[in-house]
Amino acid sequence: MDDRIALVAEKLVKGGRNLVFTGAGISTESGIPDYRSQGGLWDKFQPVYFDEFMSSRDARVEFWRQKAQLYPDLVKARPNPAHMSVAGLYRMGLVEAVITQNIDGLHQDSGIPGEKVIELHGNTRRVRCMSCGRLFPLDEVHRRIEDGDLAPECECGGYLKSDTVSFGQAMPEHELKTATGLARNADLFMVVGSTLLVHPAAALPGHARENGAFLVIVNLSETPYDGVAHALIRGEAGTILPALLEEVKGLRGDGPG
Repeated sequence: MDDRIALVAEKLVKGGRNLVFTGAGISTESGIPDYRSQGGLWDKFQPVYFDEFMSSRDARVEFWRQKAQLYPDLVKARPNPAHMSVAGLYRMGLVEAVITQNIDGLHQDSGIPGEKVIELHGNTRRVRCMSCGRLFPLDEVHRRIEDGDLAPECECGGYLKSDTVSFGQAMPEHELKTATGLARNADLFMVVGSTLLVHPAAALPGHARENGAFLVIVNLSETPYDGVAHALIRGEAGTILPALLEEVKGLRGDGPG
């Protein structure tokens, strides 16, 4: 493993257009549950599809009931060593942007500017009116739910929904287009904590690889791209990325810590 970490560090230090693509596996160590693993969210909750949310008050009540159960984990979650290591690479000028499937906002909390985090599936800390588009803080809407407003609506009468992509809902066009453009022009594309099974986001490593990028995969389980990765590292993001950051510091002569 050490030689693969060293190889990736050498590629990063060379500079260029380096991207980090993250999935649920980078945030589980912060206490954010993932979806697919045993005991994950899909074991606990039946997803509310977008068309159900828009057509049924009962579905909206269920949607917000699920969100309320997840709220405590969300508000207490903090960036873990993996997030902080990506932020460290960004501050060094060695990562151009982060593309994420996550909706927890932890990359921004780690110090990466919001405009450098491409959120493919939205952000659960924001709530959007599905009619007028107005945004509300999640905390404000959560208080309304606790006070008995089980399917909150906007002043305009529109339904309030977390600003995330639900099943059956279109991906945000601007973010997907931006991420695709970045991937196709990347020199290095590092996947961290994603099974790469959810499309169209999962196609991004392929776009990068086909256009000559050095493909790195850091993940505990197998992915469809393992066979074409230039560096495949099995392990927890919170262990691998700090080691990578230290290797980069050593190559740059920055010293430890």
